[in-house]
This record gives sequence, C-alpha cells and structure tokens, in this order.
Amino acid sequence: MSSLFRSEEMCLVQLFFQTESAHNCISELGHLGLVQFKDLNPGVAAFQRRFVKEVKKCEEMERILRYLEKEMVKSNIVIAATKEKEMVPCARDVLELESTFEKLEQELREINRNHAALRQNLIELMDIDSLFIAGVIKQERFPAFEKVLWRLFHGNFVLRHTEMQATEELQARGAVKKDVFIIFVQGDHVREKIRKVCEGFRASLYSCPKTLYERKQMSNSVMTQMEDLRMILRRTEEYRAGVLTRAAEHVQEWGSKVKKMKAIYYTLNLCNIDITQKLIVAEIWCPVSDLTLVQSALIKGSEQSGSSVTPVLNRIQTQQTPPTFNRTNTFTEGFQAIIDAYGVGTYLEINPAPYTIVTFPFLFAVMFGDCGHGLVMTLFAVWVISQAESLRKWKNELTDVVIGGRYIILLMGMFSIYTGLIYNDCFSKSFNIFGSSWCVRPMFHPHGPWQYVFNFFFLINVHTAPHISVWNIASNKLSFLNSFKMKMSVILGVSHMLFGVALSLVNFVHFRKFQDIFLQFVPQLIFMLSLFGYLIFLILYKWCITLRSETAPSILLLFINMMLFDYQSEHVLLYRGQVWIHIFLVLTAVLMVPVLLLVKPFLIYRTRMKTRHQVGEQNHFICFLLQVSMGDIFVYQAIHTIEFCLGCISNTTSYLRLWALSLAHAELSEVLWRMVLQVGLKISSGMGSLMLVVLFAAFAVLTVTVLLIMEGLSAFLHALRLHWVEFQNKFYEGSGYKFTPLSFDSLLKTQQ
Repeated sequence: MSSLFRSEEMCLVQLFFQTESAHNCISELGHLGLVQFKDLNPGVAAFQRRFVKEVKKCEEMERILRYLEKEMVKSNIVIAATKEKEMVPCARDVLELESTFEKLEQELREINRNHAALRQNLIELMDIDSLFIAGVIKQERFPAFEKVLWRLFHGNFVLRHTEMQATEELQARGAVKKDVFIIFVQGDHVREKIRKVCEGFRASLYSCPKTLYERKQMSNSVMTQMEDLRMILRRTEEYRAGVLTRAAEHVQEWGSKVKKMKAIYYTLNLCNIDITQKLIVAEIWCPVSDLTLVQSALIKGSEQSGSSVTPVLNRIQTQQTPPTFNRTNTFTEGFQAIIDAYGVGTYLEINPAPYTIVTFPFLFAVMFGDCGHGLVMTLFAVWVISQAESLRKWKNELTDVVIGGRYIILLMGMFSIYTGLIYNDCFSKSFNIFGSSWCVRPMFHPHGPWQYVFNFFFLINVHTAPHISVWNIASNKLSFLNSFKMKMSVILGVSHMLFGVALSLVNFVHFRKFQDIFLQFVPQLIFMLSLFGYLIFLILYKWCITLRSETAPSILLLFINMMLFDYQSEHVLLYRGQVWIHIFLVLTAVLMVPVLLLVKPFLIYRTRMKTRHQVGEQNHFICFLLQVSMGDIFVYQAIHTIEFCLGCISNTTSYLRLWALSLAHAELSEVLWRMVLQVGLKISSGMGSLMLVVLFAAFAVLTVTVLLIMEGLSAFLHALRLHWVEFQNKFYEGSGYKFTPLSFDSLLKTQQ
C-alpha cells in the first residue's frame, strides 16, 4: 500500500557473478522484472561493446522470423500461440537456434525461387497454347508497337491481333493483360527488322509451324508439359505449406526466445568484466522490499548454470537520485498513466494516482451528468473489460487506448449515473421518483398569482400527476440551474485545490522540511482560506438563509466589493459585522504575500552568511557562488509566490468549466430530444411508425457520436487539465525519471 500512495524506496546494489552464470542470472532477473541495470560503460560506443556480435545475431534472427511470419500470413497459415513460460536458451543453444533459422530461410527461399520459375514456365506455355502464331505483347504497349511498325514499313505488312483470354488460374494470380499478334511480311530482311522491333518492345516471339499437322503436334506437346508443370507446382506448394505449418507451431516461441536473448546480451553490455574475464560486475536499482526476491533469483540462476560461486549483492550508498517506481495493477495502471503523462513523480514524492481514481471520474461526471448516457458508457466499459483479450488481437492503436483505459471509462460511466440522478437528467428527461413538494394551492391566495394558474391550467394536472416533474415546465429552470451549477463549480474547485495544498503538507513532513511547513504551507493555506474559503462560506450561508430574490445580494458583487474595500451600500450585506470581517480577511491574505515572498529567502541568506564566515573571506570563489545562488533563490521565490497568488484566482475561475460543460451537455441533450425524437413521437399519420424508427436511429447515432464521443472526449480533456494544472501544481513536482526494469513480460507485451 505504501507504493500506491508514495513511490517505492529504492536502493543501489552492486552485483558480482561469474561469467558462466551471467546468462542464467540475468534471465532470472528478467523473469522477475524488478531490477533496472545502470550503464557502467557510458563512454563506450554501441559497436565497441563486448556482446555487440551476439546482439547483431539476435537482430538477424529477428529478421528471419519476420520473413517467416510474412510468408505465413501470405499463405493464410495460423500462427500458434506462444507457451506461458518458455525457458531462455543458454549461450550454447544460440548457435543451434541460429543454424535452424538459417536453414529454414534458405530452404524457403529456394522453394520460392523454384516456384516462381515453374510458374513463369507455365505462363509461357499457356501463351504458346493460346497462340500458335507469332508473338505476345503487353496490352498497354501494343498501340506504340503498332505505330512504330507503320512508320517503318509504311503498311507493307499485314498485322492481326486480339486480346488473349486469361484462364481462371492466371486471373487468380493477377496476370497482366496481353495481346496475341501475327504479322505477314515478305523478305528475310524485313522479317529481321520486325524481330528487332519486337525485342525492343519486349514482346515474346514463338515459332509458328506452317502445316496443320505440325501445329496440332506442337499443341499436344505443350498441353503435356503444362500438366506436368501444374503437378510440380501443386507438389511444391504443398511442400512449402508443410514447411511453413511446422514452423508456425514454434515461430512465436522462437520470437520470444530471441527477444529475451537480445535483452540479456544488451544488459550484459551495460556491465563491466574484470581483467581475468571470469567476473562480471553490475549495478542495479531495485526496491528495498524486493531485495530478498532478487537474491533468490540470482541464486537460482547460479544453480542452473552449475556455478560453484554464489552471486554477491553489495548495497552501496549513493547521492544519485533513484528512479521512481509505483506499483500498479490492471485497475490502477490507467490512472497512473494519466499522472505519468504530466510528469514522472520525484523520488518518494506523494503519488496523486489513488486520489485521481476518485476525483477524476467525479469531475468528469459533473460535466457529463446524465444517468442515461452514463449507463451506456458503463455498459460499453463492461463489454470492453469482458472482451479485452480478444480486442488485443486487433493490434490497433485505438483499441489499445480503449483497453488501457477501460476501468477509467467504467468509473466515468458509474459516476455519470450518480451525478445524472442528482441532476435528475436521463437523456434530457426528468424523473419524479420521490414526488414533488411544490403545491399549487398557495397560488390561489388573494395576493397570489391566481391569474397565472387560470392561464396555465395544466399546472393542476402536473400537481396531481406523480410521474411528471414540475421542473420541466418551470420558467426559471435554466436560470436556477445556471446559478446552482456555477456556485457548485466554485465550491468543488476550491475544495479540490485546498486538498492539493493539504497534500503538500504530507510531502513536507515526509521529507522533513519543517521550515517549509511554516513558511510555505501555512501562508498558502491562510491565503486561500481568507479569500476563497470565505467565498465558499458566503455561498453556503446564502443558501441556508431566507431572502427575497429582489433584495438578495449578489455573491460576485460582495466578493468584488470585499477586495476593493467598497462598503458604502451596507444594505446589500448578508449579516452584521460583515464589513469588519471582510477587512480582516483581505488584510490577512495580503500579509501572507510578503511572508511567502521574503521570509524563506532571508532565512536561507542568513544561513549562507554563516557558512561564508565559517569558510572565510579568502575563498573568494565559494563566496561568489553563494551570492549567485542567493540571487537565484530570490528570483525563484518571487516567481513561485506570484504564480501561487495569481494562480489561485485563475484556477478558481478555471473550475467554472464544470458549470459551462454541464449546461452545454444538458442543453445539447434537450435539443436532440426536441428536434429529433420528439418529432417522431408526435407523428400520427400512417407512416408514423416508419418515421419513428428512422428518427430513433438518427437520435441514437447523434447521441453516440455527439454526446457520448465528442462531449465525452471534451469532458475528459477538461478533467485532465483540472488535475494536471489546478490540482497537481499545488503539491506535485513531477521531476523524476521512471523505473524501467528488465522485464520479459513487459518486453513481450510491447513488441507483440
């Protein structure tokens, strides 16, 4: 659980193992997937590393496997799935595997060459069989061929041609269209010239027997040769299919083995080898809690190799910043990806992911609140979760994104159902589950708006019909929801930011920055509570008291007058003594600004001056560095203070997007209902049923494309921005680098 709320504690470990056991030890660490190797040869080029030849051999084997897979796909041969856990071949088995690949490639290429040659011979014989005359030329070249002949011989020849009818076999193979032609001329000299023209246009020329008997004899000979070639081609294709089928049973297994071997040799290139070539030294980052598992894996690898020396682990102290490692599962990895897309957390910094699991879908649902749309989204997410394995086979970028975020979509849909029930919206229609407290009887009071009741007599029906919601016909529905959702957005936004400021306290306590608690956290909290916390109080207080709408003061004007110290019109105040409270809160907030701006830099300056006196005036270089760094500290603190103070205002207004998108989604839903489906429901003619089906289909398509996909994507991006900018910048630095262990599972998953 600690790694869920904060990144894992990491340690730098030095490994010593024998050269003969290195392959098995690294293989076991790859299966474990909890170790990141450091590069101990940063100054050595890739082609100068010790195991570069082995890496190139693995790349060559990968090329052969890609060639085999391409041939299998071309022949419609199903590739068998890989086994769950295949052993990584040892170093002496690599040569055998490489030899198997080379023989298989050579055999397959030889089969393809022979097959192509036999096929070409068959095509030529089929041309002869269709011809019994002079030659064959590609159809696209014949017009130019004919024009050249006419220009050379001025019509002193007879040319006949026709399109050659391709057989079904040739059509299936995508044969090029050709024309059969015969030319009658006089004289050997002219015949030789025509022959050269034919060769220039790459026309195939054939001998044409003069007598009928010779032509029939030639036809029979050609037919016999064609039958022999067809049989040989059929046998060749069967043999080729057999070779590929046998290889298809192992190609996935071979591919995973080669990838693992390549990863092992790449990792060995990161290590150092001593002068005796018998000992390998490596440095790794690994979680402190998993050191026992790492040692067990090394011992297992050493035993598999038959080594008599057990690998040695030596935990070393370092000033280097460790990588950030947050453990995830199938449910949390999507939310962690959202956080990492903004920036990988600083080492041991608090992780926003567990809080994002709740706040992200909730803020999305505030903008997307409709229980009908939320139900459709939830059902879609449930379907994706149940079909995740089959959808992964599509190997499509869009499906990968949907599968990776399936649990995010599920929670967004469920939260949208919740907020939709609160908004009382289901495809823009309202429920009346608990009945209505509205009553028409007070409107008949002598001083009440009784004439309004007579003008709109159906109000009585609304009151007596329990299934109808009175808000559907309320004249102030939009204005009330507009005010309510705007104030709700401010309350949620300020609460969300205050929660982010509170999380910064957890970071300060963990890193023992107690000075920052009093010089940064407390002033920031007081500043926000004095202004925006009080704004929430005004909203809630106004909701709780009874005021006439004509005389009720505006919260916005109250807040503006509070900041401008404008209190001339006291009749717009909410309670007694409000003026003095306003003055006190504004002054308190203003006083926090110099505290944030100056106190921390001056304390650091005093500490630096003490260090300077201790070092002495003789070390002018250190004194200069102290002065320069102090200037940077003052500038940094000024930027940070201005960003926080102005950001509180801009971030609060940024949360108003919750109000804007919520209203936009509700209004678009109502427009679709009124302009599309309601029109079909009102049709009473004979074609009404057919029109209703057509309009319902249009309503469904528009609902999915516009409201679910476009509006859903818009609400997703806005919720993403609120978390990245407004929430996380209160406590999250995101300046770390990700823990990338040697993991065979991740390697095979990313390269599928």
